Amino acid sequence: MATITAADVNKLRTITGAGMMDCKKALVEADGDFDLAIENLRKKGQKVAANRSDRESTEGAAIAVVNADKTSGVVITLNCETDFVGKNEGFVKLATDLANQALNFDTKEAFLASDFNGITVADKLIEQTGVIGEKIEVASFERLSGTFVGSYIHAGNKIATLVALSANVDGAEEASRNVAMQAAAMNPIALNEEGVDAAIIEKEIEIAKDQLRAEGKPEAMLENISKGKIQRFYKDNTLVNQDYIKDSSMSVANYIKSVDAGLVVTGFKRVALG
Repeated sequence: MATITAADVNKLRTITGAGMMDCKKALVEADGDFDLAIENLRKKGQKVAANRSDRESTEGAAIAVVNADKTSGVVITLNCETDFVGKNEGFVKLATDLANQALNFDTKEAFLASDFNGITVADKLIEQTGVIGEKIEVASFERLSGTFVGSYIHAGNKIATLVALSANVDGAEEASRNVAMQAAAMNPIALNEEGVDAAIIEKEIEIAKDQLRAEGKPEAMLENISKGKIQRFYKDNTLVNQDYIKDSSMSVANYIKSVDAGLVVTGFKRVALG
């Protein structure tokens, strides 16, 4: 029987993130063989994952990160079952580490298959399911590229956003963060009018017409009045047309132009828990 020291237990804990007692038990069962102990912990994770596969994982951490030259970013959610786990410092660090790794991949599938400290990201999630005892998954994965990309993470890591600007000008860092904050707070459905699905507009027009009919408006007037309501819909629901939350006297598009006359928002991504 191998002698299991506190240093051995701490080493395994550092590698896997598992608790002290779980690490000690795994090493004892593996007779001091680190590779076997790690494998046993992963098998435990697989069992827990299978038992909890039908659980809802709507808590966790939403993380947005941007590369060094500010031309590309990724935003992910690492989901778990309870708010208690989602707020845990170690869980948030894992989510951040995973987001930084995700920067290197264009798809969620490639990211999950990539190596993360000797195992795939997918296997790491299974391992952590066993360690934490809750269903753990990367539920959201979004990329955004542009001439300048900024990010924002809402307090508590519940919402994270990315915003791309057309140029890297003086003030681009602050401007992109402000617009990313806008996207987090106001949850636009599209960047601008062109980004709104035609089916959504058709539905909104019909809703507007039904409301107008209920108010007794003549049928001949419905088309023109409903068009005005659609313009209001764009103002409320598209990012660049929304009132800027820090100064409602201007739209987001006009705020960006106040930073630089030729500057425009070219894209955004928003993910949220739940």
